[in-house]
Amino acid sequence: MTAYAAVVLSGGAARRMGGVDKPARPVGGRPMLYRVLAAVADAAPRIVVGPAGPLPDDVRLTRERPPGGGPVAATAAGLALLARGTTTVALLAADLPLLTPAAVADLRRALDGSTADGACYVDGDGRRQQLCGVWRVAALRAAVDRLAAGRGGTVDGAPVRGLLAGTTVREVAWSGSGPPPWFDCDTDEDVRRAEEWTR
Repeated sequence: MTAYAAVVLSGGAARRMGGVDKPARPVGGRPMLYRVLAAVADAAPRIVVGPAGPLPDDVRLTRERPPGGGPVAATAAGLALLARGTTTVALLAADLPLLTPAAVADLRRALDGSTADGACYVDGDGRRQQLCGVWRVAALRAAVDRLAAGRGGTVDGAPVRGLLAGTTVREVAWSGSGPPPWFDCDTDEDVRRAEEWTR
């Protein structure tokens, strides 16, 4: 498969959890952010976009502008650190504690075998899990530029669906064993469910 980079978005406000540092919340004894980084251990580079905090030595940290500017601003900040020759990137939320290397590999294979701009998981209701996907870097950069041009030069506060509205996406249904890798933890109840799945 094509070599790839990974950009993990960890700057959300976690309003439904009272504003806690959600990526640092442990699931199965490890912070959610570390579990996501482990799922992309073979990516180079691995970039976290969000507030400063402890990270593995080989992981780069950057911040969206303005801080708290949302997932599209964070995506743009992560893309800015990728070398010119990088063709593929996993774009992931930091609150996906059930993500596995096998699940990421399935997405990479799906993209490699298509002409789509990206491949992402869909849940049981057919909803795209857009921050659990693998994308062509050129397509994402073009999408950021397009969106910024339509918003007066900024992507601050823009929704992910607006960023990806003009892209072609290969939808991937999870067919592996175990819990769905796209399961994200937005509430305390979600964290409890994820804990049960990791036992």
